Amino acid sequence: MSSITSTLLNYLVFRYLQESGFTHAAFTLGYEAGINKCTIDGNLVPPGALVSFVQKGLQYLEMEANLSNSDVDMDEDISFLQPLDLITKNVCELRQMVKEKKKNVPGNKDKEKDVDREHEGERSRAKEKEKHDKDKEREREKEKIDKGKEREKLHEDHTGQEMPTNQEYKVNEKPGENGVPKGSEPMDISTTSACQSCEIPHSDVTILEGHTSEVCACAWSPTGSLLASGSGDSTARLWTIADGTCRSSAQNGPLNVLVLKHVKGRNNEKSKDVTTLDWNGEGTLLATGSYDGQARIWNTNGELKATLSKHKGPIFSLKWNKKGDYLLTGSCDKTAIVWDVKAEEWKQQFEFHAGPTLDVDWRNNVSFATSSTDNMIYVCKIGETRPIKIFAGHQGEVNCVKWDPTGSLLASCSDDVSAKIWNMKQDKYVHDLREHAKEIYTIRWSPTGPGTNNPNDQLVLASASFDSTVKLWDVELGKLLYSLNGHRDPVYSVAFSPNGEYLASGSLDKSLHIWSLKEGKIVKTFSGHGGIFEVCWNKEGDKIAACFANNTVCVLDFRM
Repeated sequence: MSSITSTLLNYLVFRYLQESGFTHAAFTLGYEAGINKCTIDGNLVPPGALVSFVQKGLQYLEMEANLSNSDVDMDEDISFLQPLDLITKNVCELRQMVKEKKKNVPGNKDKEKDVDREHEGERSRAKEKEKHDKDKEREREKEKIDKGKEREKLHEDHTGQEMPTNQEYKVNEKPGENGVPKGSEPMDISTTSACQSCEIPHSDVTILEGHTSEVCACAWSPTGSLLASGSGDSTARLWTIADGTCRSSAQNGPLNVLVLKHVKGRNNEKSKDVTTLDWNGEGTLLATGSYDGQARIWNTNGELKATLSKHKGPIFSLKWNKKGDYLLTGSCDKTAIVWDVKAEEWKQQFEFHAGPTLDVDWRNNVSFATSSTDNMIYVCKIGETRPIKIFAGHQGEVNCVKWDPTGSLLASCSDDVSAKIWNMKQDKYVHDLREHAKEIYTIRWSPTGPGTNNPNDQLVLASASFDSTVKLWDVELGKLLYSLNGHRDPVYSVAFSPNGEYLASGSLDKSLHIWSLKEGKIVKTFSGHGGIFEVCWNKEGDKIAACFANNTVCVLDFRM
């Protein structure tokens, strides 16, 4: 258990939030890592503390903005509160505390009256805004009904034809073999190109229930029907998914599930939440990473085979190499560690980053890339004491790094609203991809091109952003191919089908879309009851799993 001072807490909450401009990185870091066990002036902070700090910090700054005026120094209000107040009280209570304490400050009584009048005006404006918003909402609902009727009429009038879109685009050349046009103008694809029949009914979806907190990671075994999920409830679970068409769990009867507990006895602490997981290539071992800084290795029977302890902070990312003899972990402690799985001990720790390590990815069995909040990317090799390559060029936190199927190109994405492509032969990026409007959260390479099972199809890169879009890129030319504009909220995850013909995307808008790259449209869609943190395909490409913020995992049957 660590302890931090009041001064450090104030710095963490106020300065970090102000200087970051409230960018998503603060929330992501809080969600994925957290200072989950610490004391403030001797008081134990509840689980999930850092994200609470962030939220309380935002609330306090909101309150502070309402109270402050041109005659008052903003730092003055901070002095009225104790650090523990931020953790234990809501914004209304904090506001009242500051108000009461400011009464005793000379010259503030008159100001207090002004503040009260200002708040009364705010309440009146809020009521007017609420009424205005309700009127607008009714108008939008009416528009939806009218548009729905128009779509039904269009569908009846043009049966068998593709629905018209509200975007104009042209393609200069015919699509390639995997449906992606070469040398074409970028296409804006919207959900209006998907017919109503694309909605997957809930009766054709298996709902996996059992987790008691948000499910933030999921992965299919590469060799079988096992699906692994990791949650904020300090467990991972192994679900056995039967072959054939999915049906609701009520129709299927009891589910075959193994619970992998990351706590012992009564020590049910939030710090052991599962943040990431990965199967080895043979599908015989599952590795999980946790808030407590430990990596754990399990077999398919749910037995704990090894606990790997050396990190001094939460593990953000974790990957097996292809051979399966090494496990790579990246942590909030700014380091990456290669573990010798057979010996159950660490082989080498890489301490190059100046900030938390956000992602790691193997290039081959002995070398890998790491990315960090320090804007840097390092390519490292087992046995080497310095990076074998340094990629500098991003101006924001680098959220994700991924090698292409051959290990010749490295893609990265960042809070600086860009994705970049690098190779080992030059220091500067090969392509700078800048079509997104907000931070790019994740990227994925298609399983196509040389060195894959689909060698005749074009290699493309997909990027998912907080601007609610997914974009597909021509990696040879460094140009945008498609902009997939079907979501309404940030897109957290994308995944290509094994044959590279389809792309699944999951968003905080609670929807999962499946896009056909040949037809350039949504062919299937599913709406759940919580934001989606990850989507993944099974090895046959006939099932898609998605993990949700409402504690569930959904498995969708996909047969075209």
